Amino acid sequence: MKHYMADITLHIDENTTHDEREEFKDNLLNLNGVIKADSSDKRPHLMIIGYDPTKINSAALLVAASQNGLHAELIGL
Repeated sequence: MKHYMADITLHIDENTTHDEREEFKDNLLNLNGVIKADSSDKRPHLMIIGYDPTKINSAALLVAASQNGLHAELIGL
């Protein structure tokens, strides 16, 4: 079975705390197809998300941000 992974960078408009980003990260990881989600306190507006494009698309990641009260844009790698 082949496994696919795409990476995108999500730019989060709001100023978020470490804990808020961790909560959002946990919510992303609960989505079917999201493989990883990483952020850094040095660049709190950016989150790198690895996902399987055969299971979830990048638009769903923006919806997830919105459902978490965030405004965000995708930055392709």
